[in-house]
Amino acid sequence: MKRLICAALAAAAMLVSWPSCRPAAGVVVNPGDAGMSPVRLGRLDTIVREALSRKEFPGAVLLVGRNGKTVYRKAFGESQWVPDHLKIHPGMIFDLASLTKPVATATSIMLLVEQGKLSLDEKVKVYVPEFSTFADAEGKPGDEARLWHLLTHTSGLPPYADAAEVEKFFGGPCTTEQLVNYISGLKKTDPPGQAFHYSCLGYITLAHILHKITGQTIAKFSRENIFKPLRMDHTFYTPEERYLDQCVPTQVINGRPLRGVAHDPLARLQGGISGNAGLFSTADDLAVFAQMMLAGGKYRGVRILGPLAAARMTSVWPKAAFAGRGLGWDIMSAYSSNRGDLFGPGSYGHSGYTGTSIWIDPETRTYIIFLTNSVHPDDKGSVLAMRSRVANVVAASILDWRPGTAPPGK
Repeated sequence: MKRLICAALAAAAMLVSWPSCRPAAGVVVNPGDAGMSPVRLGRLDTIVREALSRKEFPGAVLLVGRNGKTVYRKAFGESQWVPDHLKIHPGMIFDLASLTKPVATATSIMLLVEQGKLSLDEKVKVYVPEFSTFADAEGKPGDEARLWHLLTHTSGLPPYADAAEVEKFFGGPCTTEQLVNYISGLKKTDPPGQAFHYSCLGYITLAHILHKITGQTIAKFSRENIFKPLRMDHTFYTPEERYLDQCVPTQVINGRPLRGVAHDPLARLQGGISGNAGLFSTADDLAVFAQMMLAGGKYRGVRILGPLAAARMTSVWPKAAFAGRGLGWDIMSAYSSNRGDLFGPGSYGHSGYTGTSIWIDPETRTYIIFLTNSVHPDDKGSVLAMRSRVANVVAASILDWRPGTAPPGK
């Protein structure tokens, strides 16, 4: 808590010297000005180019920031191989896939918590009466899932649902309400709070609950309450036609690459708007979001979350500590390999199936945004090991931090 308070005070102090307007995207400072080694950080060029030579992914945009400064921002490779080879650019728009969960859905739910419109200990059935409970071998029902179970992937829901099977029932596109009715009837894998199963279905359910409370889709609510106030102008669901040439294509389906269309099948089934996936953004916009989180929910005078909500999101939820998850963010689970080996246990992040990832370290006030299109063109790319290597190079570039001392910049 002390660390978060200090971060907020540091952010306030910076406002005195920073202009009120947001600086132009692409401004990169010398890493030495942020306590980092330019030579060590330059190793990123080598390892990313080596990955491209192995054809692990067509292209990437990599942005590193520290102490509120962008110290590295580069694009590598190509945005697509099919049908033509096109160069990638640093400001291009990526399908974030599961980064949607913390950036849009969990943040939106926490805003409702702060507004007193829901409590995370409420039963899911309060909002989704059809939500079934786990039953043991004798058919005896278990406890009912709470909202925090959905956020921490401990509700007992299975990981996913077959979009083609759902479409047989409701047609396509279907409404989120129809999909959640289907999800609610699925057999639960475990009693709530007993096991961790990463589940897209819980976040689809959360988006439906948000809609029932606010009357707004997750797309509209997150745009009005998060992205627009932060001036994240290239962060949205279902990109408009004017943005399509800036969108990095994902998988080729039915002979054409998906461009500006959600790669996730259940998101596509809902018309591209979902709680688990469907959000598009740029590295520059995500850098703004990362700085907001590092400052305890505030960026350049604009407060999105209170410091306590930001802290709860980014620390292991004590009621399900075994899961290693915060409220939306990954802290220390089997999915947190993008932490690397050097950043500490207080850091957090998330990854997306399309090849996207973000990692944020409050201890060193560092953030890494690594966006690739590894599912292009045939969903056979690989970025898992590279995420960890990138984090290690960035962490090794930090030279002004010493164990037992206050984190720099605070």
